Amino acid sequence: EYLRQFLPLGPMAGKVVAGLMIAVVAAVNVRGTRHSANVQNWSTGIKVGAILVMSGLLLGRGGGLAGARAVTFAAPAGVPILSGMGVAMIGVLWAYEGWANVACSAGETLDPQRVFPRGIAIGTALLIGIYLLANVAYLAALGPAAVARTDRVAAEAVRALLGSEAGKLIAVAVLISMFSAANGLTLTNSRVYYAMARDGVFFTSVAVVHPRFGTPVRAVAVQAAFASLLVVLGTFQQILAYFIFVTVGFLALTVAGLLVLRRREGAAAYRIPGYPVTPLLFLVLVAVLLVLLAGHDPLQAALGVGIVALGAPVYWLAFRGRLTRNRNSADDLDSHHPHGGG
Repeated sequence: EYLRQFLPLGPMAGKVVAGLMIAVVAAVNVRGTRHSANVQNWSTGIKVGAILVMSGLLLGRGGGLAGARAVTFAAPAGVPILSGMGVAMIGVLWAYEGWANVACSAGETLDPQRVFPRGIAIGTALLIGIYLLANVAYLAALGPAAVARTDRVAAEAVRALLGSEAGKLIAVAVLISMFSAANGLTLTNSRVYYAMARDGVFFTSVAVVHPRFGTPVRAVAVQAAFASLLVVLGTFQQILAYFIFVTVGFLALTVAGLLVLRRREGAAAYRIPGYPVTPLLFLVLVAVLLVLLAGHDPLQAALGVGIVALGAPVYWLAFRGRLTRNRNSADDLDSHHPHGGG
């Protein structure tokens, strides 16, 4: 949508452009972890700077907040409002998705026990502030009715107050932001395929590391191939609908797994601030959100679950026995370790 401000693109051409961007991102990530991290840092800096400058200008010149105040609580409280909030959370959760993905790169980070908690807390807090500022700025520029009508809210807001050329500059910043998101997800999620292959629950050939660059080249290729397949098969809205439903479900499973591990291995092994209130509150909120999402679009929710379910027979037939053998081998090594396998 944003690229159409510069080039005439039909639906098929849009899919080709998306596939090309995935290929470029994959090449950057194969070239080296430091290269992909540098790309991430620069692209993040550009988009954050653009959002802050844009928000300041829109807030200074726009008058749409008066209209927003008039309709803030116009709708009656009830199930429709809750359902609408749940559907709106699809896009919100996509925007915040990186807080969960970032931990996948901990194995390639120096002193992750200290760096990651601090980075996640500071980064998430800053992101909340930046996103809230931007949304208030969009309302200030356009008012609530115009915001609801557009699919390119940033460019439309800037164009309305600052002219068409300024709108194109914001479109460039948004395109950079999309590239940054794709790069960040490739950097983190490909490590999941690599770790699974190394642990024997995915094809072992995917655990191959590039001899020169030291990156999980085949895991990056698998990530890029699957992403490209999704681009071919569906629209962004369809992919996002079932992706978020499944992702939120797995976040809940991860937190539930922490409860099990903490009970099994002791509190010292898994320290959780505010335990047990924080994980239980998280699980309750996620359960409510999943019900709202499934109620709004049961077909997309079922499609997401179905895609995941396709992996179950493959796992049981191809990897279940291998995982058991790996665990038995690890137990044997631990039993012969002079210190009990610390």
